[in-house]
Amino acid sequence: MSDAPRPSPIGRLQRYRPRRRPRYKGPSFNRMVPNLMTLIGLCAGLTAIRFAMEGRFGSAAVAITVAGAIDGLDGRLARLLKATSRFGAEFDSLSDFLCFGVAPALTLYIWSLQRAGGYGYMPCLMFAVCMALRLARFNAALEGAPRPAYAYNFFTGVPAPAGAGIALFPLFLGLEAKSLGWEWLVATAQHPLFCAATLVGTALLLVSTLPIWSFKNFKVPAEYVLPLLLGTGLFAALLVADPWGAMAALVLLYVCMLPFSIRSFHRLQREAEAPAEDDEPDPAEPIPPRPPA
Repeated sequence: MSDAPRPSPIGRLQRYRPRRRPRYKGPSFNRMVPNLMTLIGLCAGLTAIRFAMEGRFGSAAVAITVAGAIDGLDGRLARLLKATSRFGAEFDSLSDFLCFGVAPALTLYIWSLQRAGGYGYMPCLMFAVCMALRLARFNAALEGAPRPAYAYNFFTGVPAPAGAGIALFPLFLGLEAKSLGWEWLVATAQHPLFCAATLVGTALLLVSTLPIWSFKNFKVPAEYVLPLLLGTGLFAALLVADPWGAMAALVLLYVCMLPFSIRSFHRLQREAEAPAEDDEPDPAEPIPPRPPA
């Protein structure tokens, strides 16, 4: 037998002690999820441009719609996860410009407006420029003075995803008419003048100062909850059965909602300013005499 000393149990424990896991510096994965969703939306916008160049206009419209749905989720998810950042806001604006400013204009140009030559390019250029101005104004307002409490539920001008949907209305209408075999409606929807008027009108709505409902903190009265749920289910069924007709109807419904949004904003503004007006003294009313000391 060897006379070498045996290792003590304490030494064996020290030798097999588990290693410490390395700690990495950087943001957590939860904080990266909103930016990853924005990246997916950007890829959807780029894919829409590719589909339009290949003549697959229905697929291009679907890709832009997917980008709009993602844009409506990434901001709310960032606020929910407390992952808002300046980088995320700038990245989201760049993605919105491509998905909702460049892709719809290019899709309509290839689908219809290129038949008008250089004149057909002018509405597309105007729409893209107005979309960039609308997004720049939105970013500048983030660092501006705080808005009144009644104005937080309203956008200034039509938001970018809604503007893209309104601009694509001729395409939705044309695809629906083509599925129904209404050639006269296809010719009307694909006419360059109709598409140009839609793009120019949407561009003006983007840079306007109209107050538009944002639906962020929109409260539904209790008696309207069930009808709203039923209406949403019916629209989902219509979207599956007839997607182009459902999208065209949704655009018309949104445009018809704009006057009610403006009326709601002015009503809230009057209610907020009414107490301040009541506290001011009436110049026609005599001032009571001051009592003697």
